[in-house]
Order: sequence, then structure tokens, then C-alpha cells
Amino acid sequence: MTHQTPLVVIVGPTGVGKTVLSLTLAQTLDGEIVSADSRQIYRGMDIGTAKPTPAEQARVPHHLIDIVNPDADFGLATYQELAYAAVADIARQGHLPFLVGGTGQYIRAVVEGWRIPRVPPDAALRASLYAEAEQHGCQALYERLLKLDPGVAGLIDARNVRRVVRALEVCIKTGRPFSEQRGREPPPYSVLQIGLTMSREALYRRIDARIDAMIAGGLLKEVRKLLENGYDWTLPAMSSLGYLQLKGYFEGTASLAEAIALIRKETRRFIRHQYNWFRLTDDRIHWFDATESPYLVARELICEAFKL
Repeated sequence: MTHQTPLVVIVGPTGVGKTVLSLTLAQTLDGEIVSADSRQIYRGMDIGTAKPTPAEQARVPHHLIDIVNPDADFGLATYQELAYAAVADIARQGHLPFLVGGTGQYIRAVVEGWRIPRVPPDAALRASLYAEAEQHGCQALYERLLKLDPGVAGLIDARNVRRVVRALEVCIKTGRPFSEQRGREPPPYSVLQIGLTMSREALYRRIDARIDAMIAGGLLKEVRKLLENGYDWTLPAMSSLGYLQLKGYFEGTASLAEAIALIRKETRRFIRHQYNWFRLTDDRIHWFDATESPYLVARELICEAFKL
């Protein structure tokens, strides 16, 4: 297996402490970090995405952070290509690549080598599909997809309109079922996956404190600047957790307290969704309780795995 590129993957729900652990491990093991966060790719969205601070990014080189503007069309296939390139570049320099984040699709697309349909976006088609969802509901759009591609049942959540639209776009443009164009071609990596978790109650307390810190740290100012720069609520980037929930506040239909409560509610829902991607029963992942200072054990595990 010596010909394979070593890759450390650190996963877990939002707010559990992936940034702190990855920074410490990468700094002591001559590593570089490849972000696997679908929102940290956007420039100008720093506070709400809990992006590593400039000081943290100065400690360890980071990749795939701040690479596009919020109105860019950026999909899973593009991320996968950029992540492969980043991992290869890090390894070529003799450093240890760390893939770190909580976006399950990003992680698994890289680690498992998903084959992703390379179908360019069709703005007019997408607009008509979104209009159809707005008029008839997301369930109706999902049922249309199922008629074209029964194989997506269980692969795509009917409530995830963006993914339903993309799958329909692929079906319509290629004339082939989206599910049949998927597959796997594992990359030449020797992968060690580390997962961080903690009790749900403790994690929710951390999340509440982090949301309060984001508000105190200027999240409202950040969102206002995005809107002033022309990035409106219809953009996928502005549907991000911590941003879309503030729409009512900025439009005068909700109080700040109501908006914050909504962020907390949706963050809890998102955490449950993340645990569906990163299951504690997945024996490919070495799970650690984040409250028990897992650095030393995790470091030993990495050193043993890759003979460092």
C-alpha cells in the first residue's frame, strides 16, 4: 500500500471541535488542511460559516476556503476535482493532507471516489424547475423525478429542492437516469478517518454559545454587507445555515430573538442530518469523544497508520 497517498479525514457534526483538533494535528505532523465545508468556499461568508480565522489559517496552510463569490455556480463535481488536486499537491510537497469538514457529500465524494455526472448547468431549465417547485410544491417535483428515475428513491431527500432540480437537470439533458450515472472509482488513497462526537446535550449547549458569539461578533453586519453587494436570498449560498434564518429579521417580519431561535432550531436539525452521513456505527471511522481531549490518541493512531 506504500504507493497510496496517505489521507487523514476528520469528520463530525458542526460545532464539535474539528477545527481545533485538525489544526493541532496538522501543525505537529507537518500537514495541510483541505476544507470539506460546502459554505466555507464562499468569500465574504466568514462568521456564519465558522470559517477558520486568519490567525488559524496562518498556523497551517488551508485549501478550498474563499475560492468563489457567493453567486458562483459551484457543484459537487467541481469540489471533488479541486480536492483531488489539493491532496495531490500537498502529498507532492511531502506533507500530510487532512480532509476536514462536516459536509457529508464532499467527504464521501472524495474518499469513495464518486463518479459525478459532468453536466453543465442550464440556467433556463433550472429556473423553470424552481418555478415548478414554487407553484406545485417540492413533493410534486420529486415525484416527477421519480418517474424519470425511480433509482433516486432513498438517494435524494424530496425536501432538498436544489438536489432534486440538479437530478432532473441531469436526466433531462442526458436522457439517462441520474442514478445510473453515479458510481464509484476509489482514488489511490490510504485513508484514516477520525470522527468527533459528544453527547447531544453538550453539543447543543456549545452550538447555542457559538450562535451567540456569532451574533456578538458581527454576523448581522456580515449579512447586511452581502445583501448590499447584491447577493440576494435566492442564491444557494444565502440559503446557508445561519444566513437564511435571518431573512425574516432583515425583511421586518421577525424579531432578532425569533431569528436566533430559528438558527438554533435549524442547527439542531442539521446536526441530526450530519449524523445520518457520519454514523457512529460506521467501522471505517475511529470515533472519539471531543470532550475527552482526543489529540494524543488521534496522533498516535495517525503515526501508527502511516509509519510517521
